[in-house]
Amino acid sequence: MKKALAIDVGGTKIYNTIIDENGKIVSDVEKHHTPKTFEEIKELFSEIIKKHENEVDVIAFATCGAVNNKNDGILGSTGNIAEGYPSMNFKGLSSKPVFVENDANAAAWAEHIIGASKGMPYSVMLTLGTGVGGGIILDNKLYKGKNGAAGEMHFKMRDDKHRKCTCGSWDCFEAYASGTGLKLTAEEILGREDVTTYDVIQGMQSGDVKMTEVFNKWQDDILNGLIGLANIFDPDVFVLSGSMAEFVNVEYLETEMNSQIVTTPAKVVTAQAGNYSGMIGAALLALNVGI
Repeated sequence: MKKALAIDVGGTKIYNTIIDENGKIVSDVEKHHTPKTFEEIKELFSEIIKKHENEVDVIAFATCGAVNNKNDGILGSTGNIAEGYPSMNFKGLSSKPVFVENDANAAAWAEHIIGASKGMPYSVMLTLGTGVGGGIILDNKLYKGKNGAAGEMHFKMRDDKHRKCTCGSWDCFEAYASGTGLKLTAEEILGREDVTTYDVIQGMQSGDVKMTEVFNKWQDDILNGLIGLANIFDPDVFVLSGSMAEFVNVEYLETEMNSQIVTTPAKVVTAQAGNYSGMIGAALLALNVGI
């Protein structure tokens, strides 16, 4: 059975493990702090690959940043990792084939093959964390756009320059639907800055009226994004993943979304592929689709 060395690259952590062609993790998951410089990141990649490449058929990266349609490099800059990272020569890191995909796209593919959207040809995955990631599956194919940058969840939620987004623009979906967005909503409603997402979730779960108001506003911002995406893509299902997804009421979102869209009804579900879905999806793509 073919195997991939999967490496998940984030702004703070890098994970690696070995995954077979069925998406099963077959070795220990190793965890590293993301180095601060380009050269240190490259050195860490080389160490990981040297240690494991004789055990596998391909090297599969799930990485922050938009990835080109050749699956060998990153498009443009990524704000959450060392300067120069997009210039990484991934192919030159190993004599084995090397495959690169955006982490959210890879996670969406894992859900499509073994997770919550398995058997559904049309799906949109939203990763609700500090920011918001996106992955789109159309007709059983990962949709990447003309150059590979599709799936960025930075469409406008309002037009009065209310919240600055991490992308540099104003009032993107990410600035409202993310964990950061929840904190900003809490600050606005409560009129103070010393509030955390944990405070909101804990308060909502214990029945606090104001924290419930904050949470409901945040959840309705997610709903408004789902309505727009449903009207554009007409998917079978929305898959919600990430650290904040466990708190949303998917039944509420599904019912309200389907009552307001002009396309056909869609499901809203939580992800099932697990914490390492990015690595699993990258491995499945590398082993069965990309190389």
